[in-house]
Amino acid sequence: MKRKVVITCAINGDTPVHPHYPAELAFPITPAQIAATAVEAARAGAAVIHIHARDPHTGLSSRDPALYREIVDRIRSSGTDLIINLTCGHGALFFADPEREGHMLPDSDVVGVDERVLHIEQCLPEICSLDVTTANQVDGDRDYIYFNPAQTLRRMARRFLDIGVKPELETFQAGDILFGNQLVADGLIAGTPLYQFVLGVKWGAPATPSTMMYMHDLLPPGASWTAFGISRMQMPMAAQAILLGGNIRVGLEDNLYLDRGRFASNAQLVERAAGLVTALGHQVATPREARALLGLRTPA
Repeated sequence: MKRKVVITCAINGDTPVHPHYPAELAFPITPAQIAATAVEAARAGAAVIHIHARDPHTGLSSRDPALYREIVDRIRSSGTDLIINLTCGHGALFFADPEREGHMLPDSDVVGVDERVLHIEQCLPEICSLDVTTANQVDGDRDYIYFNPAQTLRRMARRFLDIGVKPELETFQAGDILFGNQLVADGLIAGTPLYQFVLGVKWGAPATPSTMMYMHDLLPPGASWTAFGISRMQMPMAAQAILLGGNIRVGLEDNLYLDRGRFASNAQLVERAAGLVTALGHQVATPREARALLGLRTPA
């Protein structure tokens, strides 16, 4: 049956910019670049834009609320009807001291709920990410713990509920979905719950069709879901999600290449994803259609 598929574009992420990424493609770092990339992705077919702020001078990840406000203001004044999705994944980086178990190394970045949600409370996007996981992950050649304790996630979900922002539950493994289901059962997620399967992160769920199907089968009735794969598995997992009835995410946060050795822009990745949607017999959802499908509030 033909249906509408929502495309999210995750335009920049928070990892250091690849040193060989072409300058002419302009990896989005400054608020102006991020907003411009968002508009280009929207024209290519994206209904949702997932955003990380970056320090305009260093290019590194930033949680400065002023940067988020500028980005959001620029997108909202651009004339596009985009659904804005802001990250809440920062402030959870725990590098364990190998000489003192349970202690953080100085370059760790673990902050409290107030700081993690401040930009959401100030910008009021329609969606924000909520990574419902604590897990071993890898940053370059260093192992770290992505540190999101249950009580922290519950407090964040409550804050989002109070301000009317829909959290997208980012799930890196099967147990994360079960925790998300409990947030729904406890009344901390209003309306249609949104889940996203993050596939292919090292030590997380692998980017395979069987993994996606298993995670899909753990969802509560009526949930909306999106899936994506990392790196070369971006488009194969997009195709699999479409076949299973889900929505899809592409973008430079997850994959830098259009083909082997050929760097991509966000708009090119969205165009290719939109081609997958139509090739499989479906239609790309507009932002207005996506709001209805995802159970989002209508903007004023």
